[in-house]
Amino acid sequence: MSNQTYPTDLTDRQWDCTKELIPAAKAGGRPRSLDMRQVINAILYIVVSGSQWRMLPKDYPKWQSVYHYFRIWRDDRTWQRIHDSLRAQVRRRAGRHKHPTAGCLDSQSVKTTQVLRVRGYDAGKQVKGRKRHLLLDTLGLLLAVVVTAASVSDAKGARLLFARLGGTCKKLRRIWVDGSYRGKLLEWVVEHCWFLLQPVLRSDEMKGFVVLPRRWVVERTFAWLTQCRRLSKDYEELPASSEAMIYIAMTRLMIRRLAAA
Repeated sequence: MSNQTYPTDLTDRQWDCTKELIPAAKAGGRPRSLDMRQVINAILYIVVSGSQWRMLPKDYPKWQSVYHYFRIWRDDRTWQRIHDSLRAQVRRRAGRHKHPTAGCLDSQSVKTTQVLRVRGYDAGKQVKGRKRHLLLDTLGLLLAVVVTAASVSDAKGARLLFARLGGTCKKLRRIWVDGSYRGKLLEWVVEHCWFLLQPVLRSDEMKGFVVLPRRWVVERTFAWLTQCRRLSKDYEELPASSEAMIYIAMTRLMIRRLAAA
């Protein structure tokens, strides 16, 4: 049985892949009364459909309760821990070690609504909004993400991202990048990091669209993200919420892979 009300709801097999990763209720206070499967379904509905929190269908718990869990798990990094646990499972199923040794780094500038907080103008891509800096493994799975104003350079965004790398990236030795990550950043990485950046450049002889080795992996992941309407633009007031939405979108992708295997 699928037990789905909406297409974004988890099937029974998908829920079986997820339920053990949901944090238990805190000790003390009123016992948890919400169905956590429905809470996760509601959040997935928001991410995929692009709906506003207040327009959450009545089939789900109250939007205030759903948003409460989204916010709490954003702040204590629960979304990232769930995501990282599933990524390790997907990598093992693909015959890879859970800790990757190589990755790919790139950024994506996206428009925003009239949010009151962080935003800027990317003169290179002529986009006013925010920039997503993503580090991926060779399967296109997310390792780390930082969301900044679009005016932040790729090199500065990379330094912010590298400062967040945890134990899951301890075996990284090589990261493929494009030409915007050259210059002083390469020297800084040699001095401060345990991996090297390797630029993959487009030849001057190439004409039109050309698929570049290694770089296509991150472009494919950007395409995966924009299949979720909440990520077609940056609708979030806080960059931290944008980062959580990206982790949720990639979590959904991996749950579907694990349940289908």
